[in-house]
Amino acid sequence: MITRKFEEQPIAKTAHGVDARGMYETDDAAVSIISLKPGEALKRHITPVDVAFFVLEGKGTVEVGTEKQEVGRYTLVESPKDILHCWYNTSDELLRFMVIKAPKPVRPTVFVGA
Repeated sequence: MITRKFEEQPIAKTAHGVDARGMYETDDAAVSIISLKPGEALKRHITPVDVAFFVLEGKGTVEVGTEKQEVGRYTLVESPKDILHCWYNTSDELLRFMVIKAPKPVRPTVFVGA
């Protein structure tokens, strides 16, 4: 058995510049946890694999394709591969969500806009 604690995982250096921690990675999948402080957002991007997001705490706005919706704790959001998506913390509390990518991407993420 392998166990990992969130607070013991290093913060990854990503283009988003936010607290992102890798939790699990194989050729079949990658799981990370992203924490956004109030007012923080990811950069709009397109991922070459299907992505599922699961909100662990807080609430925020998620954008997938042409849709935007505010979601909160214990909500799962699906984002199909090759579709623009983004997260925004528009609340006054921490937003933390799990990112599940399957399979693990072999092509790079494409960032859109400024």
